[in-house]
Amino acid sequence: MKSHFMFPLLLVLLCHFFVCESSCINYGEALWKSILFFEGQRSGFLPKDQRMSWRGDSGLTDGVMGGYYDAGDNVKYNFPMAFSTTMLAWGVVEFGDMMPPEELRNTLVAIRWSTDYFIQCVAHRGRIVVQVGDPGIDHNCWERPEDMDTARTVYTVYEPNAASDVAGEMAAALAASSIAFRPSDPQYANKLLSTATRVFGYADTYRGAYSDNLDIRPGVCPYYCDFDGYQASISIHDELLWGAAWLQKAWKLRRISRSNYYLDYLKQHGKTFGATDNIYEFGWDNKHAGLNVLVSQFYVEIEVTIFDSGFQEVLAENLYDFESYKVNADSFICTLVPNSTYPHIKYSPGGLIYRPGGCNLQHTTSLTFLMLVYAKYLEQSSKTVNCGSVTVGPAYIRQMAKRQVDYILGDNPKGMSYMVGYSNKYPQRIHHRGSANPSIKHHFRPIKCKEGTFYYESPNPNPNLLVGALVGGPGEDDEFADDRSESSKSEPTTYTNAPFVGVLAYFAANPQTI
Repeated sequence: MKSHFMFPLLLVLLCHFFVCESSCINYGEALWKSILFFEGQRSGFLPKDQRMSWRGDSGLTDGVMGGYYDAGDNVKYNFPMAFSTTMLAWGVVEFGDMMPPEELRNTLVAIRWSTDYFIQCVAHRGRIVVQVGDPGIDHNCWERPEDMDTARTVYTVYEPNAASDVAGEMAAALAASSIAFRPSDPQYANKLLSTATRVFGYADTYRGAYSDNLDIRPGVCPYYCDFDGYQASISIHDELLWGAAWLQKAWKLRRISRSNYYLDYLKQHGKTFGATDNIYEFGWDNKHAGLNVLVSQFYVEIEVTIFDSGFQEVLAENLYDFESYKVNADSFICTLVPNSTYPHIKYSPGGLIYRPGGCNLQHTTSLTFLMLVYAKYLEQSSKTVNCGSVTVGPAYIRQMAKRQVDYILGDNPKGMSYMVGYSNKYPQRIHHRGSANPSIKHHFRPIKCKEGTFYYESPNPNPNLLVGALVGGPGEDDEFADDRSESSKSEPTTYTNAPFVGVLAYFAANPQTI
């Protein structure tokens, strides 16, 4: 389907002045490197086929072994880890059939590294492990994960204490992963789904933010508090709705009696839990835009079924119940259209989506993923989006998404790729302890807490290449200093990379998208 308007002229003209045109971008190479990054973040015993060879075993005395370090430190935060897992799984659900078989396998391996860990975290009923590692102590050191001698505190929530945010996201991660694994490992998929159902029960029964727990708060704040995703005072419960949406999608796939329970949950609680609020954020702390895009698929499915069923009246009622999700998903897309009459998101002069706060590329990759997913849903239903002054269709939305991907991979004013190890020019001094310190494979003596300061302050490039890592990225002026002390720009995170895997899978299969 053709869009009704050409891509904004300003962004098209900008492309001609950048060092690397999109024609020189290899999406397939970027895809396998974006997946490889997760091997550099692994905690626990590393397998024999570990490809990020400069890494070694770590976190072997953790109360719960495995999982991922979230960024350039050595703490395992379950809240952002769960979101990263959900996004990896969603990428497989939507675009896995476009991935080369080897990369699909590697993505499923990356997903399982965290889902196996989450299963351990919720193994005991009435108890949820939400984090491993004391961040205050850890952030005071610059040491390799293999050398950790800091406190590996296990932060745990026990019933009846609340954990709707982190438990809701863990339920979403497990449910989404069950869908991703169902074609290749249905037994494991069933285990993930049953665990997700139980974890969601905890999240829904004991409603509230995990960071409000005084035993937990000192360890999770100010790093991964739920700042705005769960606010009881204004009835926003985004992780509960998000978890329910993924459980609905997963149970429906199994076609058994529970398949409509979560659909009813979304209908019953959508308004009171804030689903009708126009919130255009999407990331580890706020699921609203993603929720609206995901649930809008249910709307499309009901709408299509109306015309093939004898139950038009009942289905029409269901259609009305989910209309607000679809309306908000349309509005979200309109905020990304620069020449629409809607208030829209900010772009840098070079054309990059920019949101205030640290690690800007986490917003860019997540929002770009949603663009592609929604373009797919629109195409399936032969729909367009009316943005007031303009009407846009799937082709236009995909072009907007492609512009973001190309910018990240080097088609930008700096001529720099913001993925480590991709192209000839990329960040060399990333804020990452394992990458910046000498590898344990070559420097056998432990590097203690403060001994790593020497390497942190060094002007030299990092000795170990964290291939595929997306850094925080440039500022709103498109400038980037490549300085490991400027963590908001130079630190990679799992939740920046995870959405990008699905995005790259699409463009690797469709490089000439217009």
